[in-house]
Amino acid sequence: MKQVEDKIYIGIDVSKKKLDIQYDETGNVLTIENHKNNFKKLNDYIPRDKKRILVVLEATGGYEKEIVEWLVSRHIPVVVANARRVRDYAKAMGQYAKNDHIDSGVIREYGQQFGHKLHIKQAKSKLEKTIDELSRRRAQLISGRTKEKQHLATIQHGEGQKSIKRAIKFYNDEVDKITKKLALAVSKNDELQAKAELIQTVKGVGDVTTYTLIGELPELGQVDNNKIAALVGVAPFCRDSGTMKGKRTTWGGRSSVRAALYMATLSASRHNPAIKLFYERLIAKGKAKKVALIACMRKLLTIINTMVKNNEPWHAEMA
Repeated sequence: MKQVEDKIYIGIDVSKKKLDIQYDETGNVLTIENHKNNFKKLNDYIPRDKKRILVVLEATGGYEKEIVEWLVSRHIPVVVANARRVRDYAKAMGQYAKNDHIDSGVIREYGQQFGHKLHIKQAKSKLEKTIDELSRRRAQLISGRTKEKQHLATIQHGEGQKSIKRAIKFYNDEVDKITKKLALAVSKNDELQAKAELIQTVKGVGDVTTYTLIGELPELGQVDNNKIAALVGVAPFCRDSGTMKGKRTTWGGRSSVRAALYMATLSASRHNPAIKLFYERLIAKGKAKKVALIACMRKLLTIINTMVKNNEPWHAEMA
């Protein structure tokens, strides 16, 4: 496994209230409150040559957001690793015990071994952050609305149904408001607006997917197709051993982007001639519908990635 000997690795275990930071081979751990007013304490442990540093932490449902932004704003290389992969690495190394101090050390070691393969977080503009937040909030509202619709089928009492319908109306109104704000935010930047218009030349890709890709996948058009597929979590992993050929599986990645892409692919598999043909060809080969749909998701994503990279609108030959 590749290690860069002159590189300084820092592992951070993130929780809601605190950060446990292992910064060298001694195993010493610095613990600070998870609040931006305390992040400056890290300066004493960060050398001037920031290019030599790699800070590694796990995705923890958003608790890592402030420290990541603080590091990126100071041009300190930082990667957000998939928590499952870090835990699998710990088990492979025989580290079954788990606490915050141990975790920060495991994360640091994981960075030493695999840092060269991990994607360094890029700075986002204020507008991109706004779009990201609005996109995430819209996804939360849609999730809440879906749950209320499910409740509607189980609540038979009149007053109960009325309450659920009022809640659904609230969610509908909020989704509409957020969607309009997203459109307004994108329109304020000529480059983002052009990017949105380019993405929407793909039949089956609407506003929701477009705003999600712009806000939550800034790497779009900046990395190769294999990398973008892995970032989203639609790259298949093999499970082979000897003569046994296991099923390819996909996991990890950015769930909100994957969810938006899934809905776009459902539409594209019915209404986009190229994606529809690809989907039907896979089904004809005996692929399960879910497997075929995931393959279409990957294909759609890589096509959009190529379009953005080359600043080229959709045309059937791309598929």
